[in-house]
Amino acid sequence: MTQILGKVIKGDGYGKKIGFPTANIDRRQFVRLKSKPKLGIYAGRVYIGSKSYKAGIVIGPIDKTGLPKLEAHLIKFEGNLYGKKITIEPIKYLRPFTKYRGELALIAQIKKDIKKIKSYIS
Repeated sequence: MTQILGKVIKGDGYGKKIGFPTANIDRRQFVRLKSKPKLGIYAGRVYIGSKSYKAGIVIGPIDKTGLPKLEAHLIKFEGNLYGKKITIEPIKYLRPFTKYRGELALIAQIKKDIKKIKSYIS
């Protein structure tokens, strides 16, 4: 599967607000990929130096620049990643990117996604 290297940049803080902080990745390397993963939610891994974490990876939606957002929720990670270079590796496609009617529905779906991620990624 594709690996995408990027520097962690400031996002809108919404993931943190609902209890699932994400690392937003700058998209310079993504733009140069010959084969890009499709938009959606993935089970995968994030590499920070020699450490790796199971992660929920979101590719999408497309923003005003015409590029998808790239962000990852690292399971069992605590700390600040701003400015660090990380590598995200989407491994298993879980579902398409979806808009939810409310925050509670979104949180419930994220919890389901995390259960799947933990079972798919060893």
